[in-house]
Amino acid sequence: MTNLLPEGSAQHVAHAGTSSSGIAFLIAAAVFVPFFLRFRVSPVLGFLLVGALLGPFGLGRLEDTIPFLSVFTISQTQDVHQLAELGVVFLLFSIGLELTWERLKALRRMVFGLGVSQIVFSAAVLTGLFLLIGHSLGGAVAVAMGLALSSTAMVMPVLAERKRLNSPTGRSVFAVLLAQDLAVAPILITVVVLASGGESFGISGLLTLIPAVVAMALLVVGGRLLMRPLFRSAAMAKSAELFMAACFLVVLVSGQLAVWAGLSMGLGAFIAGVLLAETEYRREIEMMVEPFKGLLLGLFFVTVGARLDFAAVMSEPVLVLGLTLGLIVLKVAVVTPLARGFGLSWRGALEAALVLAPAGEFAFVIIDEAVGRKLVPVGFGHAVIVSAIVSMFLVPLLAGVGARLNRKTTTAETATSVAPAHVSEQVDVLVVGYGRVGELVADMLRRHDISFAVIDANARVASRARKDGVEAWYGDASHVDMLHRMGVDNVRAVVVTVSNATFTDAVVTAVRQVRQDVGLIVRAKDAGHAEKLYELGVTDAVPETIEASLQLAENTLVDLGVPMGLVLASVHEKRDEFRQDLLKYAPDGRVPRILRTTKRSIKAVEG
Repeated sequence: MTNLLPEGSAQHVAHAGTSSSGIAFLIAAAVFVPFFLRFRVSPVLGFLLVGALLGPFGLGRLEDTIPFLSVFTISQTQDVHQLAELGVVFLLFSIGLELTWERLKALRRMVFGLGVSQIVFSAAVLTGLFLLIGHSLGGAVAVAMGLALSSTAMVMPVLAERKRLNSPTGRSVFAVLLAQDLAVAPILITVVVLASGGESFGISGLLTLIPAVVAMALLVVGGRLLMRPLFRSAAMAKSAELFMAACFLVVLVSGQLAVWAGLSMGLGAFIAGVLLAETEYRREIEMMVEPFKGLLLGLFFVTVGARLDFAAVMSEPVLVLGLTLGLIVLKVAVVTPLARGFGLSWRGALEAALVLAPAGEFAFVIIDEAVGRKLVPVGFGHAVIVSAIVSMFLVPLLAGVGARLNRKTTTAETATSVAPAHVSEQVDVLVVGYGRVGELVADMLRRHDISFAVIDANARVASRARKDGVEAWYGDASHVDMLHRMGVDNVRAVVVTVSNATFTDAVVTAVRQVRQDVGLIVRAKDAGHAEKLYELGVTDAVPETIEASLQLAENTLVDLGVPMGLVLASVHEKRDEFRQDLLKYAPDGRVPRILRTTKRSIKAVEG
């Protein structure tokens, strides 16, 4: 049809379609989803509903009657399909950043035990169902394998929204989803083999796995050698744009390498994330990627919703809704006893089964491949895809039901070894800056067995701290998001040791914006700077000039023969005088614990 248009018009039509899809997504993100949130509707479900409303099977049907609607509707989901898929890729990259090889090793029993068992048994039961209703063996197996998979892009955000990711159930669900992502390539190969009547089976079939093995080896080896220098170079440039470009480069290159090997782009990005989880740049990367991941995932949900064909549901409601209900019931019946056998309680196993029961985004790819190779009739394949989309709409609802059923998580389940918790990164003290002062503070904390983490805006300093065995991260502590990622919500104290007064003020303001109760001990340039810091709400400010003069006075008095006890007492008293003067500038006039401790030490010396 575009060939009948004047030159350049086809490109204009494509551009207009993309623009209208973008406008529809922005309407969803800026108008409808906040409206749904007011009524406590899951944002995932909100994006899905908006996609269904503005899609080609919703208001898009009225474009011919009301041309103005074309500006706000999604007429062709393929216009933004590739961009939307990046949302899933960035989600898996972010998940990888939260893991390390040790954590993956701890989950191996759940990944290769529960995960593989879920795929095999679900596919077997669904195959039997499709054989019973008269489909060929090859078509039944292909469709069953596609529907056996769940939606990582929908399940993970929903569990995160309900704060269930770190529960035993959440970790078990993640392990199953990881196994499913690993299984996509073998399933696609199996579909090709089934379509060829088994002619591709054997050595030639196994040879198709060689590129995948080579690609994974290149990702792991190349990633370990190249990623840290890449991000160090970007960090040393002191440019947020360059650091962001490095993030996108790693995600896209690792994803494309996986695609070249016949694997999913998301799996390549996941492996890159796992490799970067071991580096000091992880927190900064998380902060850079988060906004793009959220927007692109929202776009993905909108495009999924836009594929919901209401006419197909209404024309064959028994088939579509029957497939949806049958899929959920059968997968719940299969997954619940399996999860129970791998150590979850019955309540936890049922919650895991409910969130894993709906189909996933890879079902579209696998079933489309089966239809294209004539394993599955076109009409039935379309009905299955529509039922898969309907089931995905039910993920937030099923997750809510599962969470309600599993409110009382037993202590035995929490301590289970089959789905161990992430290695705790909770610390008592957050040290900002690892120069000479920060290094000394860290050493004293270590001597007293107080756990701490360091954050420094200098990439070389953060790397040096890591070599010293310190848990150090590269990042800007004056950003509230970074402080949250560093665990400031749970630390007992924050110590700011940097010499830059402007940066120090920004860090203090950010910390007090997050928490008013945390101990905040800060290095000040002089008495004037200390006054300002007390006005900003620090617990204690330590002026460099005052401390240096007190140390000089102490050494002088000792050298002149004054008894050590009297010298220490007079130095402490003078320090308290300075602090009392400076505390007049504190907004609430509070006296820090340090002064009370100092007075007790003076009495001990005098005694």
